[in-house]
Amino acid sequence: MAHHDAAARGAGIRLVEIGPGRARSAMTVEDRHVNGHGIGHGGYIFMLADCAFAYACNSHGVSTVAQGGDITFLRPAKLGDELEAEAVERALGRSGIYDVTVRTGAGEVVAEFRGRSRQVPGLPGPTLP
Repeated sequence: MAHHDAAARGAGIRLVEIGPGRARSAMTVEDRHVNGHGIGHGGYIFMLADCAFAYACNSHGVSTVAQGGDITFLRPAKLGDELEAEAVERALGRSGIYDVTVRTGAGEVVAEFRGRSRQVPGLPGPTLP
């Protein structure tokens, strides 16, 4: 699945770890990721969290898509920050709930994300590393 995710790859997002109901993704905040204020653009931070969520909710081998997601930004990410998003499954069924925390390499929490997933029978199955 990560191999086929051109959007994540193009944004410089890497899959770090995956297991049943959990995943970690990471990216380094580069010039292309900052907004007009010179801080990490919320869209890229959301995308980082969303990638960890996607890998976690597809970790059971059933095709699953996002039903929705919300994010709360708690502190700005700075140019050069190494960000890591850790997704943890909270509920699993045809619909699932996943919490994702985005942290800097120093452990400071940048954002909290909650994703809602939906299994979709008939989609090609996820291919996980």
